[in-house]
Amino acid sequence: MIRVVAVDLDGTLLRSDTTVSTRTVAALRLAADAGARVVISTARPPRFVDVLAAETGITGIAVCCNGAVVFERGAAHPGDSDSGGLDSGGLDSDGLDARGVRIVGGLPIATAMRCAEVILELLPDAGFSLETGSRLLCEPRYGYVSSRSMGRVHVASLDELWRVAEASVKLHAWSPAPMTDSLHAALTAALPAVECAYSGGTGTFEVTAAGVTKASTLAALCAEWGVDSQEVIAFGDMPNDLAMLRWAGTGVAVANAHPEVLAAADRHTASNDSDGVAMVLEQIFG
Repeated sequence: MIRVVAVDLDGTLLRSDTTVSTRTVAALRLAADAGARVVISTARPPRFVDVLAAETGITGIAVCCNGAVVFERGAAHPGDSDSGGLDSGGLDSDGLDARGVRIVGGLPIATAMRCAEVILELLPDAGFSLETGSRLLCEPRYGYVSSRSMGRVHVASLDELWRVAEASVKLHAWSPAPMTDSLHAALTAALPAVECAYSGGTGTFEVTAAGVTKASTLAALCAEWGVDSQEVIAFGDMPNDLAMLRWAGTGVAVANAHPEVLAAADRHTASNDSDGVAMVLEQIFG
């Protein structure tokens, strides 16, 4: 029996225009009504998930920032206030309940600084941003703007970025050059003490603390809920979803997924623009 549905956002649940179809919203509700927990698992920060939840009615736990942050909006299971035992202190953020946003895998500023130095050796034109859990600090050379980007704060220099950061959960490096598999492999090899990922953004490379992934945080939540990995179905499209898809009892890749994800998945479904996630959920819970 499937007790947890873990689903990536960009390229998986979201269509290419970053909207969610009415069919997909209905399929998520079908799963929730059947008693399954729907867990958004994304590289996006809590503030994006908060807006998405307001637009779609999707509530409950979300794994954000590639596993570094857990966010709970609303109550998918009325009367259940257990947040998974992962609370490491409130984090103030505009528009969010501080009790619902928890850093579970902070990236020390000193570590982020060292990572930036290493990245610049391989990618001299890189610019950086730092996700704090409540805002995205961007230095001047960081030129990437994602769809529906929000919470950006521009600082005068990279040095100032390190000085003003109140917390650190994820480092982004951006270059005008596309982030290829070979470049990602070289950067990852140069940074063995942290987790490295890219999730589809042209020229973007993401760093979280060692051991912090979507899979690690999802596994911790499921352990607190008494859910075995075999009772989890996970959906994804990019390499930052691989560990999660491999950990889950059933890992599903959408048709538009990265070749490595397609190869690793237990099953495939239609693309994000063709309601691939909804198709599988309808089969299971319909």
